[in-house]
Amino acid sequence: MTVPERMTALVQRGEGYAGPEEGGALSRTLEAPARFLSLAEIPVPKPGPGQVLIRVSHASVNPSDIAFVQGFYGQPRVKGAPAGFEGVGEVVAGNGFYARQLVGARVAFAVVPGGSGAWAEYAVTAASAAIPLMREVRDEDGAALIVNPLTAAALVDMVRPGGGFIATAAASQLGKLMAGLARQTSRRMIAVVRRQEAIATLQDLGATIALDETHADFHDYLGGEIRRVRPIHLFDAVAGGPTPQAIFRAMGKRARWVIYGQLDATPPQIEMPGQLIFMDKRIEGFWLVGWMNRTPLLKKLITVRQVQKRFIEGVWHTDIGAVLPLSDVLSRLSAELSRPDHKVLIAMEKR
Repeated sequence: MTVPERMTALVQRGEGYAGPEEGGALSRTLEAPARFLSLAEIPVPKPGPGQVLIRVSHASVNPSDIAFVQGFYGQPRVKGAPAGFEGVGEVVAGNGFYARQLVGARVAFAVVPGGSGAWAEYAVTAASAAIPLMREVRDEDGAALIVNPLTAAALVDMVRPGGGFIATAAASQLGKLMAGLARQTSRRMIAVVRRQEAIATLQDLGATIALDETHADFHDYLGGEIRRVRPIHLFDAVAGGPTPQAIFRAMGKRARWVIYGQLDATPPQIEMPGQLIFMDKRIEGFWLVGWMNRTPLLKKLITVRQVQKRFIEGVWHTDIGAVLPLSDVLSRLSAELSRPDHKVLIAMEKR
């Protein structure tokens, strides 16, 4: 196919990390998106060595994207560069032997450093970050195949079969994936949510028990379930605020608090540092990019194949709340993100 010279993209207006002039507070719903993004016509990027050019069909909107465009993520923004960390599309050009083998393939992809963002009609990334999709995988699942599913798979894999874990913000798409995986792999999950109506959904998906942290008796119920399930790992998407600390404090010896997100920008506090010393507890971080860099290739290939099969077999399903045309994102994204547990995709308009 003929690749055009220019494309439409949602580009970043900020540079580097958030500064005082930007307000200093993370908005989970990206209030006033036009402060951080603009719709622009820019040149189509060229793939460098080992890279592919992808004609994007759909791109995912994740909490990490929302943090990134506001300058609160672990990578600096580049003013004028497209935003967006993952999507799905067709490889239309490649630079290098393996990259050229992918031309014509439909792929799920993650944008790695040195690439260009997925919230655009075309994106560039490393060929190794483009995953050929099985025919049965829907575009909607392919667009969200990497960040949440691979994170869920990597986290749950830390738990021994038959063991237990706790997940905060478990009504999220990632939390739902972990619940289904817990059931499929014989692991026990305590799901912590903030809405009573999310409890039945998570337990139906596979959580052993779901608890509403806003309930007056939450801490009593939590203590009882920890004694019953005996979880070692706390997988935490919140980081700040009192709930993760209270959960970690209630857990037993050798507990691991694994922080993989920061939905609450309040700095976490260690209320009982003696537990780290005398109970061998640990606090650590998880970043999917780091997992992909240090995981052996064969294990990554097996994990990716298992992830796709779970979507094909219906064990996993991406619950899409809204699909926004690229041209409507600035006017509609904030309202869509304000809905609870609402997954948003961006669709590229065909030319």
